[in-house]
Amino acid sequence: MPEVSTGERKIEHVRLCLEEEVGGAGITAGFEKYRFRHCALPEFNFADISTETSFLGRSLRTPLLISSMTGGSKATGAINVRLAEAAESRGWALGVGSVRAAVEREELAATFYVRDKAPSVPIIANLGAVQLNYGFGPADCMRAVDIAGADMLVLHLNGLQEVFQPEGNTNFGSLLSRIAEVCRELTIPVGVKEVGWGIDGETAARLYDAGVAFIDVAGAGGTSWSQVEKFRSRDAVRRVAAEAFAGWGIPTAECIAEVREVSPHGGLIGSGGLNSGVDAAKALALGADLAGFGRGLLGPAVQSEEALHERLAIVELELRIAMFGIGVADISALRSTQRLVQV
Repeated sequence: MPEVSTGERKIEHVRLCLEEEVGGAGITAGFEKYRFRHCALPEFNFADISTETSFLGRSLRTPLLISSMTGGSKATGAINVRLAEAAESRGWALGVGSVRAAVEREELAATFYVRDKAPSVPIIANLGAVQLNYGFGPADCMRAVDIAGADMLVLHLNGLQEVFQPEGNTNFGSLLSRIAEVCRELTIPVGVKEVGWGIDGETAARLYDAGVAFIDVAGAGGTSWSQVEKFRSRDAVRRVAAEAFAGWGIPTAECIAEVREVSPHGGLIGSGGLNSGVDAAKALALGADLAGFGRGLLGPAVQSEEALHERLAIVELELRIAMFGIGVADISALRSTQRLVQV
């Protein structure tokens, strides 16, 4: 079987996420286990609600993130441009997909560079943490940041995905010390994220102790990358094995609560299976600084600029209505609300 380039793999990932059922089976993000207690008398004007916030010193008009998705080809670069323009227009933070392809092949750098399209919002570059065991070092990490024109770097943990990938890198040995080295060497915030199976409190504590500035839990309940790789695989054994992991992972809501408990002040992004602004409100009330949306934005981003803006506007409106419904007028009050209860 000929080797598949990183860029070609990214195109295939986008196609599968749009065309196949790649959500986890029998597992949810866990937000249905929480509900807000309605406040009939909010005592302020809906028009006065503010969603302004900050993340690691960067101001934002919303506590919302377009999560890392793609890049590495002309087609996926066009998606990144559309996402960046929408993020700038609406005041969302923006993550780009793994920049590894551009670090390895200079001609792909333009497919990740989005700073000119999003000059004011925080941009998060992205690399696979496991690449630190395959020749990448702090200089390569900084190169990825420069390629995207980013303010921050997130290193993603995707062990199960790598196992199921035909070309996967599976040496995760002694990775924490390498992550710590990157945190020490880079002068920008460095974070760590999962890709859909979640980060528990114990792991988060070790990462924060290693110098990580923020964690994106990227919990279960959204895209299952074992399912994505199942559709890519020509290995019958791996395809069958992938089915056993369709419901694997820690629900996003559970991850957020655990991570916030171990670190009251560490940067925290809640992503993985968020479907609405109400889910975002719950993520923020559980302790997240930002609520991230991924695959649910991919279809609208491919469809048109108008479709993407409409989807983002719906999430924003749902978030504001949820805030009005529990009587909180700003994000600080939402994060400290006592009106989120377990069902």
